[in-house]
Amino acid sequence: MAGQLDVAIEHAENSLRLSPRERVGWAHYVIGAAHFFSRRFAEAVQKFLLAMQEDPSATGSYRILAACYAHLGRMEEAREVIARLRAITPKLMPNASLLRNPDHRELYLSGVRMATGETT
Repeated sequence: MAGQLDVAIEHAENSLRLSPRERVGWAHYVIGAAHFFSRRFAEAVQKFLLAMQEDPSATGSYRILAACYAHLGRMEEAREVIARLRAITPKLMPNASLLRNPDHRELYLSGVRMATGETT
């Protein structure tokens, strides 16, 4: 959230190494988010899929995964993820106010907008 992407990856990878069974979904989510905000969308996709495997009810993974697919131009997959998200929650648009970097916030929101078909 502070925009220190490489530090986030390093810390999450350390947590996986030190405690490989403890909340691995959360660590994969953090690594995926850091890749997403670094515009390494393909790498992010793999991490979000792992995070969702561990915790299929964690809505944040669905949103950023859909945004990844949208930014990759993989709209069918983005819409499939949004459909799965709709089955969990009626809230599709995230609260991105915690993202301190305005470019990161816009990248995230624009991806979710594209995936949901929203224009505003």
